[in-house]
Amino acid sequence: MVIAIDGPAGAGKSTVARSLAEALEFTYLDSGAMYRCVALTCLEWGADPSSSGEATSTAESIEIGFDEGEVLIDGVPVTDEIRTPEVTEAASQVSVHPGVREAMVAEQRRLIETAPYVAEGRDIGTVVAPDSPLKVFLTASPEARAERRAAETGQDVTEVLAAQEDRDRRDTEREHGALYAADDAVTIDSTGKTADEVVAEIAALARDRGLA
Repeated sequence: MVIAIDGPAGAGKSTVARSLAEALEFTYLDSGAMYRCVALTCLEWGADPSSSGEATSTAESIEIGFDEGEVLIDGVPVTDEIRTPEVTEAASQVSVHPGVREAMVAEQRRLIETAPYVAEGRDIGTVVAPDSPLKVFLTASPEARAERRAAETGQDVTEVLAAQEDRDRRDTEREHGALYAADDAVTIDSTGKTADEVVAEIAALARDRGLA
């Protein structure tokens, strides 16, 4: 069983999903981190993240795991390495390839069948787990999202906003796994809200539906 949290970059999905999993005593599954792992490995191996064949081969050649808050590639922690601006850009490129997405979706589905999970990503509720009993589409204003990402990376807000607009366009227009809210998703706008407030709102929804 999985509580699915979708939404655009910078909406607070990772922070909220991680805290929600702790609050409900579920396991946290960061699907975006999985694509970042593929992107990081492409960069380290010299593979072209924009090449479908090279990115797919990379995705099929590594084992991704989660252990006590750490993201692992072949058993090696890479939690910090996958959060750089370079990996962020490469992750957006690798995620458009059907072969990469098929490899990641299969692994995500395997994981969520084993235990209660809170999973976040751009297509968790629409592609990976369309039967999820609780889907949340978490969003925020473009300015709020850019400010959050800039605070994480140390980049200029204006630069982050410009890159974000380009990424949003790619994410919504791509042929495979395009970003959109599931028909039965609950939309929550996190602009002006703390992460704790958003977590409490979703936790209440989960309890109302008998999931926790």
